[in-house]
Amino acid sequence: MARQKMVTIYTDGACRGNPGPGGWGAVLMSGGHEKSLLGAEALTTNNRMELKAAIEALSALKGRCDVSLFTDSEYLRRGVLEWLEGWKKRGWRNAAKKPVKNRDLWEQLDALLTAHDIEWHWVKGHSGDPGNERADQLANQAIDNMAEGTP
Repeated sequence: MARQKMVTIYTDGACRGNPGPGGWGAVLMSGGHEKSLLGAEALTTNNRMELKAAIEALSALKGRCDVSLFTDSEYLRRGVLEWLEGWKKRGWRNAAKKPVKNRDLWEQLDALLTAHDIEWHWVKGHSGDPGNERADQLANQAIDNMAEGTP
């Protein structure tokens, strides 16, 4: 039986104003190869960009993978590990019985979670971790590219 591909992913989101123009970045590393992904939206929030980074990174994987995903977003990590199942059981309502914010993106992410074996890791943002710093650079580059009208 073949082993699953091992992939390390760093994701980050950035927003200038909240809401405001935002970007997301992801760095995927496996077997000595590295792939960078980035994107931006004109009016969004930091939390939406954090979710989008994870969604886009996991969507880029081909076949089932063992994933170590690093994020500086407690919202993303805790959402997946602690809150998601409860939200679904309560009909996408949070503990305060209010609709879950960013449900559209949480549903997209939820659909991707079973496609891979994922370990979620939190890393302190802006603390010199090379993968996190690179993902942050990509997220900010995406905002700059959007402002300049370049892809």
